[in-house]
Amino acid sequence: MSQGSIIGVDVGGTFTDVFSLDPATGETGVAKVPTTRPDQSGGFLDGIRSVQPDMSKIGSLVHGTTAGTNALLERKGARIGVITTEGFRDVLEMRRRDRPRTWGLKGDFTPVVPRDLRLEVAERVLADGTVEQPVDIEAVKAAAGTLLAQGCQAVVVLFVNAYANTANEDAAVAALREVWPNPHVASSSEILPEIREFERFSTTALNGYLQPEVAGYLARLENALTGGGFGGEFMIVQSNGGVMSVDTACRRPVRTALSGPSAGVIAAGYIAQTAGYDNLITGDMGGTSFDVSMIVDGESVVSPQTSIDFGMVVRTPMIEIATIGAGGGSIASVDGGGLLTIGPESAGSNPGPVAYGRGNTRPTVTDANIVLGRIDATRPLGKGLGTLDLEAAKAAIDEHVAKPLGLDVMEAAEAIVRVANSRMAGAIRLISIERGHDPAKFAYMPFGGGGALHTGAMIDEVGIGRALIPRFPGVTSAMGCVIADMRQDFVQTVNTTVDALDPDALTAHMQAHHDNGQAVLDSAGTEFAARDVRFSLDMAYLGQTHTVAVSIPVDVAGGKVRTPTLATIRTAFENAYRDLYGRLLKSGIRVLNLRSTVIGKRHKFDLARLAPAADATVEAADRGTRPVFVKGQWETARVMARLDLPVGAVVEGPAILEQPDATIFVEPWLTAKVDSFGNVLIERKEGQT
Repeated sequence: MSQGSIIGVDVGGTFTDVFSLDPATGETGVAKVPTTRPDQSGGFLDGIRSVQPDMSKIGSLVHGTTAGTNALLERKGARIGVITTEGFRDVLEMRRRDRPRTWGLKGDFTPVVPRDLRLEVAERVLADGTVEQPVDIEAVKAAAGTLLAQGCQAVVVLFVNAYANTANEDAAVAALREVWPNPHVASSSEILPEIREFERFSTTALNGYLQPEVAGYLARLENALTGGGFGGEFMIVQSNGGVMSVDTACRRPVRTALSGPSAGVIAAGYIAQTAGYDNLITGDMGGTSFDVSMIVDGESVVSPQTSIDFGMVVRTPMIEIATIGAGGGSIASVDGGGLLTIGPESAGSNPGPVAYGRGNTRPTVTDANIVLGRIDATRPLGKGLGTLDLEAAKAAIDEHVAKPLGLDVMEAAEAIVRVANSRMAGAIRLISIERGHDPAKFAYMPFGGGGALHTGAMIDEVGIGRALIPRFPGVTSAMGCVIADMRQDFVQTVNTTVDALDPDALTAHMQAHHDNGQAVLDSAGTEFAARDVRFSLDMAYLGQTHTVAVSIPVDVAGGKVRTPTLATIRTAFENAYRDLYGRLLKSGIRVLNLRSTVIGKRHKFDLARLAPAADATVEAADRGTRPVFVKGQWETARVMARLDLPVGAVVEGPAILEQPDATIFVEPWLTAKVDSFGNVLIERKEGQT
């Protein structure tokens, strides 16, 4: 393990969260600082210095970034060009002929690469890999000149059937590197050597779209860190929940989409398993969004493909996360039909909620929680914030919500929270009940700066059995950066039947993935606790479009991969298919893709180090009482310093547990108990239903 402290940094829409760990002493530190816009590197560096002023003492730094996600959602990526096969320039625009609204008669879509920047050249590879026509290199160079003259900062090569034979794409990329003035050149066979043109073209184009933005951002961070004396390892969280080197992130920035939320899911899973819970629903409520995910039998749910926005498809392994615009900074308003809505517009960190006093005049969910007494205006979260303006928050709610709806201020504030809760509960139902899972059999882990304020509502509305709130909920994603393993995913299209599958060719692909993954781990300069290699095949019956992911038991001894027999592969598919659909079909079986994952398991820290001090007492944690508005009436809530509560402490609701990075609201029908790791377990009081 690297010498010095380990620091995780998660940059969110409102706050930049930091978690630090000294492996030698077990000492931890947390910080929340406002995210800086438009350049997030300012808040990033401020956060690090707040927990470790001397950067030379940092051994490892891991970053969960939203730079790529924001660039995609806000359409603020680079101006890029595409060089593609004759007749295929419109694949990116035609997509799958889907619509933004399923039952809508029409829909608009603007691809990230305009048509005049999608240029065609003569070349052709057949589906079986035969090169029918070699690529016209002079046409490629001429296209590069045209794109450069149009101001393009990056170029991608998208040739049809390149997954089956990379020769033409390789030749085109080699020619481009001779004339292109920067390293932002890539091909679809480098980014996604997988069948299905649109998904491959889209993923590669979006990678190029992000490359200048993400590479520039990471370069600024590296320069600032080096200038500050940092000499340790610097890694980036991927959307699959693993980490990668900065160099890989610069070449594969599309893998950073949903980077920060994925880190939170990884941390939540580790915390929950340590506490004895293998089935978990996570809810990350930050300043801008509410992100929901599931962990089933101790494993995060990973999807091979995600739509970041309509028509913006990224086919790379990502932890499945459902996101809605219901963060603390989400703006509440009354629409033309007289309905109260929350988000998706957010006040972010600047200007932030009305109570921040930075010029915003429209109320947010945070403003409502302040007015209801659940957030103490004299003790706000994060550094850099003074006393919050309670009266300004009340005035904004009165003007924009209470008066239009004919309510008083307190009723309006509670209505804002209730609508936000309803939207959050809907997101949880979407990823649980609608997929056949019973929420009562899952624990719920709220985190982020605002998640723990809405715990009771999620238990009440969704029917979740209990909630487990981590020791530092406001910086859980930053903690996940420290916990996440190093991971590399590979894919290779096979596209043949089981009967015709060539075991030697399959073994060669597996061996190449294994060796490439191990080389990446070796180059990281990190001492791993263990290494793991996993293989799976995308399989289906002949004639089916959708595939089943089938885990394949593979023997890897002495670095040599030994492929299982065809009978073993067939049996594995039948078992997986039967588990999903309850029956088998009488048809041939196709193997579409090989997927490989190489994992370097990083040393985990003992969560018992976060437990309360042995001499902690309930009396020392007592901060008196405060009135809170709950279900139309005022209640007197106990106020406790959460981090000072001892192991085993029981706090009956209504109560407010405060800490620097988050606030926990324990509703009147709930009870909270501190476990041996310092987590707070929230359940219904006996007799409450």
